[in-house]
Amino acid sequence: MKRFALVWILLALFNIGCARTTPSIATPTTTPSAPRVFKSGDYDQSLVFAGRTRTYTVHLPRGIGDELALPLVIVLHGGGGNSANAARMTGFSALADKEQFIVVYPDGTGRLDDKLLTWNSGNCCGYALDRKIDDVGFIRALIETLQRDYPIDARRIYATGMSNGGMMSYRIGCELSDKIAAIAPVAGALNVECKPSAPIAVIAFHGTNDQHVLYDGGKPKIQADPHPREDQPVAYAMNFWAQHNRCATTPARAERGNVTRDTYANCAYDTGVELYTIKDGGHAWPSGQRGSPRGDMPTREISATNVMWEFFKRHPK
Repeated sequence: MKRFALVWILLALFNIGCARTTPSIATPTTTPSAPRVFKSGDYDQSLVFAGRTRTYTVHLPRGIGDELALPLVIVLHGGGGNSANAARMTGFSALADKEQFIVVYPDGTGRLDDKLLTWNSGNCCGYALDRKIDDVGFIRALIETLQRDYPIDARRIYATGMSNGGMMSYRIGCELSDKIAAIAPVAGALNVECKPSAPIAVIAFHGTNDQHVLYDGGKPKIQADPHPREDQPVAYAMNFWAQHNRCATTPARAERGNVTRDTYANCAYDTGVELYTIKDGGHAWPSGQRGSPRGDMPTREISATNVMWEFFKRHPK
């Protein structure tokens, strides 16, 4: 009997031990992380890239949360401008609040802290070109930083810019096509050897009376940058992207007032290529604010900000 009782005691202890080592089905093995809390507004931030502190301003839209990934629009200022200038000129922050996307306004580099900043867009401009600043690498690092810090949809990352920023957005399209879904250069030129690794949608805006970046290419008639350069024609950029995206070679044309839209249809990979030409338009952001008190007056017949955003929405990665 004693031996029989001892066996029962050992079995009971064995079962107790098993119960302690087997987790309950109703008990989670990990604790889910709490959702991040974001507050809308403008945030001046920085990162260190290639040994240099680079600054940028992020605008988070009203109602932002961590439960839904949002598009990101990168807005590049013109030569001699800065992030504040780009935000004021384009009006993208107000549209971001309405349409629910994140905007970032990066700063180029220069000798005077936050003034007279430029981008190394290939053959322009100023300090960034002189110092061979790796602005493509900076933009890549910026995208990766923002993806870590905020709820960003990797399939909906876009870039635009004005003048030197427009040139830089072309270069980003050429060298960061693995990251960027679409670009929207304004008053820019495609002046670099372009070998995109992936398809990318393109929409461009340019005035026929632009004296800083000539519509038909060539040496600028008005040039603040000390480096001599010749810009490629607008048609060169459009033809390149149409061929890259396997679009129709001849665009469909629509005219309204002083604005002409050329659409290269039937592009592969769900991309698109469009050009908005502003007759007699100068070096300005359509329906935006002037970049400087002496800058050209923008047309009010079309809003580059609104039109390119609608284009962006149609063209995720």
